[in-house]
Amino acid sequence: MARRGRAVWLERLIFIVSLGLTLDFTSAQLRYSIPEELAVGAVVGNVAKDLGLDLSALIARGFRIVSGSGASGSGAPLFQLSQNGILLLNRKIDREEVCERITACIINIKTVLENPLEVHYVGVEVLDVNDHAPTFSANETYLEISESTLPGARFQLQGARDPDSDMFSIQQYKLSQNDHFRLEVKDGGEDGKIPVLYLHKPLDKEAAGSHRLLLTAVDGGKPARSGTLGIIVNVLDVNDNMPVFSKESYTAVVNENSPIGTTVVKVNATDLDDGLNGEVVYSFGNNVNNKLRNLFEVDASTGEIIVKGLLDFEAKDKYEIVIKASDKGPVPLSTEKSVKISIVDLNDNAPEIEVTSFSSAVPEDSKPGRTVALISVNDNDSGVNGKVICSINENVPFTLTPSLQENMYSIVTKSMLDREHQSKYDVKIFAKDAGEHPLSSEKTITVTVSDVNDNSPEFSANPYTFYVTENNVAGAPLYSVSAHDCDEGSNALISYNIVRSATEHKKLTSFLNINSESGEVVALKSFDFETLKTFQFQVVATDSGTPSLSNNVTVNVFILDQNDNAPVILYPLSSNGSAEGVEEIPRNVNAGHLVTKVRAYDADIGYNGWLLFSLQEVTDHSLFGLDRYTGQIRTLRSFTETDEAEHKLVIMVKDNGNVSLSATATVTVKLVEPKEAFAASDVKSATKDDDNNVTFYLMITLGSVSALFLISIIVLITTQCSKSTDYTSKYLQETNYDGTLCHSIQYRSGDKRYMLVGPRMSIGSTIVPGSHANTLVLPDRRRASEEVRLYSRQ
Repeated sequence: MARRGRAVWLERLIFIVSLGLTLDFTSAQLRYSIPEELAVGAVVGNVAKDLGLDLSALIARGFRIVSGSGASGSGAPLFQLSQNGILLLNRKIDREEVCERITACIINIKTVLENPLEVHYVGVEVLDVNDHAPTFSANETYLEISESTLPGARFQLQGARDPDSDMFSIQQYKLSQNDHFRLEVKDGGEDGKIPVLYLHKPLDKEAAGSHRLLLTAVDGGKPARSGTLGIIVNVLDVNDNMPVFSKESYTAVVNENSPIGTTVVKVNATDLDDGLNGEVVYSFGNNVNNKLRNLFEVDASTGEIIVKGLLDFEAKDKYEIVIKASDKGPVPLSTEKSVKISIVDLNDNAPEIEVTSFSSAVPEDSKPGRTVALISVNDNDSGVNGKVICSINENVPFTLTPSLQENMYSIVTKSMLDREHQSKYDVKIFAKDAGEHPLSSEKTITVTVSDVNDNSPEFSANPYTFYVTENNVAGAPLYSVSAHDCDEGSNALISYNIVRSATEHKKLTSFLNINSESGEVVALKSFDFETLKTFQFQVVATDSGTPSLSNNVTVNVFILDQNDNAPVILYPLSSNGSAEGVEEIPRNVNAGHLVTKVRAYDADIGYNGWLLFSLQEVTDHSLFGLDRYTGQIRTLRSFTETDEAEHKLVIMVKDNGNVSLSATATVTVKLVEPKEAFAASDVKSATKDDDNNVTFYLMITLGSVSALFLISIIVLITTQCSKSTDYTSKYLQETNYDGTLCHSIQYRSGDKRYMLVGPRMSIGSTIVPGSHANTLVLPDRRRASEEVRLYSRQ
């Protein structure tokens, strides 16, 4: 068995080697020839028989065409194999479509058998059939030949086309019999043979106006096929007569400045020829320059010479124009004639204004009589037409004075100038001649008034009032002042400085700085409302002119309070400084008994200093109550035997700032028997006397601070009243005190009234949410005011 298997593999190896050797051949093993246009199903050849294949095994071995059957391109294959191995035509073959311009049209087919694998090549040659006749692109063609054309002239004709192969393509051309033309054929390479018509005998239009010829193209088929082309030759007439003008010379006269379109003169010429050869057209001669063409034009049909541009006697008083008359023959003939045109002078020149010397910039402090410009006028006309009267417009601070020389004038200042009032003037100069129909002209010069430093800087407001919130960032801009100088250039370049003269004033402004260019004021330290509430300084603005001018402005600064002080517990206060205290009360007290009063103080003002009290911790909520405004702790009910003897209360005191601050105090309430409470009352009374003394001194201190603040405000208001009545109206005295007001000040900004308030005050005002810390907006007095009471330590 193993020996038999080796024999089979050896046989297959020999077959593969022999197949490889076979595939090296490019020529087909079989070759058949068929004519084109053969009917579908026609037998091309018996491939199986010619190859010596076993017919019974063809189907089993899958005998088929693997390539070449569709050689004509897309669509159905050209060939197919029958089951018995016969190669059949699957569709008609057009050789001109499959093998255009190819001499030998061979279609290669590859067939395959399997088990074992065999590849066979079959070549099918498609033979050409003379199935196309020569054709021309048109049935007729036209030639136009002048009767003056010399014999021997050649005219190439369009050749015919035959898509068949070389032997069946066009072989010759024939020309119908005639006396004047002969036919030549030249080789066009890939384009085939090209017919050429040449003139054998001169043409005569008078003898024959046209000739009709017939060109025939014949191919090489048997029988031969042919195609024809009709040739119509039109003989063109020879133009042998030139136009002749009706006059020997032409002259004309025209006024200068004649309207465009005015006819100057009309020339006329005739031609003895007929038709187009006898039609005459007119034009300028070839040597007429562009300047004349811009001034005149000639009507091609009528021969009229027409004004096209502006005629100016002063530029040129006469012209000579060459007019050409030509016929419309194929080879036009022409003749030329000179026309002389004289220009008549008119008063057509307006006076000309020339500024010979001009100072475009005049200082605003120039005195009257200063010369600004020198002017000369001129008129090219003569006599009265050349006499000129000159003047300028009256709405300018200048006047026109004549010079000793004729037609020379000077423009001088007639009054003082002010650049800030008007920086430039348009001076119109009018010139008019004295002709019967006078002509005039005008010219405008612009006189610029140059600046002189005659204006001091002016501040946009005087005085300035600014409001700065305390705790500002040191070095950050607070506000800015601005001044304007009506001058220009360096005269309007302003620098700012803070006035630091007096010793006290210098100390106050030492922590301020100002940007000399922008006027931006910067604080070198942070303000504290509790230390400084308002101050005043002066800023000087100086221009850069020579000499420089300056101006001062007063700046009033009000410091606005921020909630930067936490409440301070005044009572209870233990010996070690902590807010803790012990209160002893009899057990038999009734509801509403005052246990104690928590006292606190906040250095801020307004909402920031408005203190509220609340219970944070309490052992029994039913026993004690806290007044949120006064800080008083009272019993809510009577004590019972079951109540504990000691109670701890934690009270929180917080202000009403945007970001509220707070402090806490702890009060321990001890319940004692009535006898013990009476004994302890003597001790507490002594303690309370000390507390009253502390309270008394604190009130004196707060009263002193408030009095100093009010005095400062009154002084400031008095100062401002002496400077400006408008500024005085910003500050109003408020008399709505209820005995607890520490200090207050009202002021206006625009249509709103504001109040700065201290702690423990009652104001007939409405607090506007979002206002600056301690700033309250006062409503209109005509509206009902809502009272807001601010409570703190009594």
